[in-house]
Amino acid sequence: MKQLSFSLSLSASFCSFNTNNYLTSYPHLNRLMSSLKQDPGNDVKLKIYALFKQSTLGPCTTPRPGMLDFINKAKWDAWKALGETPQEDARQQYCDLIGSLVSAEGGSVAAKPSGSASAQYETLLVTTEDKITTIKLNRPAKKNAITTVMYDEIVTALEQAGKDNSVLTVFTGAGDFYCSGNDLTNFTKIPDGGVELMAKQAGELLRKYVKAYIDFPKPLVAVVNGPAVGISVTALGLFDLVYATERATFHTPFSQLGQSAEGCSSYTFPKIMGNAKASEMLLFNKKLTAAQACDFGLVTEVFPDSSFNSEVWTRLKSYAALPPNSLALSKQLIRSTERERLHAVNDAEVELLVERWTSDECFTAIMNFFQSKAKL
Repeated sequence: MKQLSFSLSLSASFCSFNTNNYLTSYPHLNRLMSSLKQDPGNDVKLKIYALFKQSTLGPCTTPRPGMLDFINKAKWDAWKALGETPQEDARQQYCDLIGSLVSAEGGSVAAKPSGSASAQYETLLVTTEDKITTIKLNRPAKKNAITTVMYDEIVTALEQAGKDNSVLTVFTGAGDFYCSGNDLTNFTKIPDGGVELMAKQAGELLRKYVKAYIDFPKPLVAVVNGPAVGISVTALGLFDLVYATERATFHTPFSQLGQSAEGCSSYTFPKIMGNAKASEMLLFNKKLTAAQACDFGLVTEVFPDSSFNSEVWTRLKSYAALPPNSLALSKQLIRSTERERLHAVNDAEVELLVERWTSDECFTAIMNFFQSKAKL
């Protein structure tokens, strides 16, 4: 009975905290929490409480409550357990946790870019804060593998970010992965028109997706928080800055899957790292460590995993304070010298991929991949 009473008291206390604090500090996330159909449980509530306190006030410095003050002691212990976690890291974990709770119930997170109407996303978390729009791939249970829905949503998010009041746009991933590339189940959903129609539709979607990066008008930054595979790697050649944690890896196993390069990488990779190194990646499936990717010029800078978020976001906030028109116009000037070339490369890559997707070789390679996964 005492344990049940404690649980109910803690829930009631948390709800009081929810109303008094979230509405003023995180109103959007408060609405998301209120929309949950299932109680997430006291452990999760305490985690949310602790992350909220850490993100707004910093490390816990208040006196520990008395042993008989069970509720406040539980809250204090949860907050204290975060130690010296930077406020920016705590804020990110807080947003990720609430987003994952909503996603787990099949809900979606409303994106609220500054100066534009909100949009609904099933696979992304899109936020604008400190003049930075962040597009976060939000399928952590699937290592942020990109579905056809996610492709469309990323294009929409880029279009909105290009028009909003932010200065920078940042891509990153929820969970431990940046992105594991294409969700290969995309290739198992064959429409009535057969494989040829599927390949044609996929090619047009990819063309539109890469075009959105080529034409993006503002500085675009990749914050690579973990391993990256396939299209998430090849598209990095179209970013203005790429920051990576030391545990990130970069892998483009196209020939292993009977496919060919995309994301303009057949042009950008040789330009960035030279023909030999680009061939190792694009032809022979070489996986790069973060340090190697930085040495080759694909990554701008590598950071220790322990301080990755705090160091990167401190820097990005300082960049976002720069004159926005100067940044955007300079970015567009740099891109103007090769925009036409990039569009031509994108068209050529898509044309070859459509052919690859309809080939027996590609089909066999993908089936072999699924069979090898099933044996694990």
